[in-house]
Amino acid sequence: MLDRARKTWSTWRKRAARREERRRDEAQAAPGSPRSAAEPRRTPNLFEAAAAYVAACAEDDQERVDEAVSWVDPNALAFGVNELACRALIALARERDESPRTVARSLLGLPAG
Repeated sequence: MLDRARKTWSTWRKRAARREERRRDEAQAAPGSPRSAAEPRRTPNLFEAAAAYVAACAEDDQERVDEAVSWVDPNALAFGVNELACRALIALARERDESPRTVARSLLGLPAG
């Protein structure tokens, strides 16, 4: 489990560095270039990025994972994923009529505490 967390963190750091390079390259683009003349796209917010990221991870779709990671800062994405996990856990606990702690331990395969 820790290996997956390390791998994910490493991947986020690499992607953040790539995004920063792209931002620098775009900032240096000539004012008349097609990229700077294009209409601005709406940037997904961190909750949209978190939802897309978690769904893509669950479906093991690396292409969509990469896309979602590029939408927001890695720290913001981590916050969004945490918020999504909390909300999902609360909803599932209410559905099961159990405590969030019991549901969390059950989902992780841990003995009831």
